Amino acid sequence: MTFKVNDMAYAYSANDAIKEKGEYGGAVTTIMKYLLEEGIVDAVVAVEEGWDLYDAQPILITDPEDVIKSAGSLHCGTLNLAKFLSKYLDGARDMKVAITCKPCDAMTIRELMRKGKIIEDNVIMIGVNCGGTMPPVDTIKMIKEVYEMDPTKIVKEEIEKGKLVMGYADGTEKAFKIDDLEKEGKGRRENCQRCTMNIPTNADLALGNWGVIGELSGKATFVEVCSEKGADILNKVTDAGLIEVAEPIPKGVEIREKIDNVMVKNASKQREKDFAGTTGDILDVLKMYKGQLSKCMKCYGCREACPLCFCEDCCLEADGPEWVPGGYTPAAPFFHLTRMVHMADACTNCGQCSEVCPCEIPVSKIWATVNQKIRDEFDYYSGIDNTDTPLPFTEFEDTGTRDYLKRGLKY
Repeated sequence: MTFKVNDMAYAYSANDAIKEKGEYGGAVTTIMKYLLEEGIVDAVVAVEEGWDLYDAQPILITDPEDVIKSAGSLHCGTLNLAKFLSKYLDGARDMKVAITCKPCDAMTIRELMRKGKIIEDNVIMIGVNCGGTMPPVDTIKMIKEVYEMDPTKIVKEEIEKGKLVMGYADGTEKAFKIDDLEKEGKGRRENCQRCTMNIPTNADLALGNWGVIGELSGKATFVEVCSEKGADILNKVTDAGLIEVAEPIPKGVEIREKIDNVMVKNASKQREKDFAGTTGDILDVLKMYKGQLSKCMKCYGCREACPLCFCEDCCLEADGPEWVPGGYTPAAPFFHLTRMVHMADACTNCGQCSEVCPCEIPVSKIWATVNQKIRDEFDYYSGIDNTDTPLPFTEFEDTGTRDYLKRGLKY
């Protein structure tokens, strides 16, 4: 079976140990191990369990035998690996890297590639489906109070048929409708609830369990080939006999598409709810949230966490321009306006900024609102559009923008 772009298949490892340790047949683990063994990449970037199930840590793997450490899913892993790749591995300028990536990871990596911060030719993106991640501390509290289970004994946390399932090793499980949980402020992170990208088709390969039915249900991974690079990798690993593949059952393909469509529909409704009342231009968004932004203690956490804030000499530092004075709180409006100008067009709704904000400002929601307005204006979908689409704000034409100076932005 020879693969090309847009082809789909069921895949599972030919290695029994990997098949047992990895999820849904261990296809992702097998591919990563093969890439290292054959010297196709110098390193693999993935996530492993740290102190417990709720502690996801990025890991750089150079030994093929260590790849299995990253097998499995961590739904409380709220990391964005794009930052790890661009900042700590210098954007893969001097090394070949394979990286497992959720949709928001893949979107952010694509944006950083467009901005020259990650070298595309040196990166292989192995995408994994994602229906959303959960905040660790809140999830532990939810398991205790709602599920009445011991968080330290949980070995399974899955979203199945609209329910969030928690389970013990002995098979004991409890499930609640995720919609009901999220109405109470529990469940997935708020940025995940409005995410419309569940299958990372902007990676080289997109893998997940949705759509695997029949005899291979629970034993194989659904693989979609998304690029020529992805097709080459899948052909090599199957030709080597390391992965077994089968034609996907047509009904399974339909189910996968239906699951994605339902999640996109729900996310679109959440976006309408989140963006309600934000009429006008992008400056009006900041005016609407001025009360929230007034809580800012200027800790720079959002800047440090944001994978798209990459300037080495940041103009927001204390010795920066006079309109962002140092040593004063709350932060001057230009602090947030400057951040917005730098990254809002590229925001991928990864939620890292909200994750670290000690003042609980809905930073991610604010930038997602601004990004939607930019998307509507420029027809540019950050992290998705290919290189043929011009970046927003790269061409200028005076269409009366001086009106902004007349009416100003009043706080």
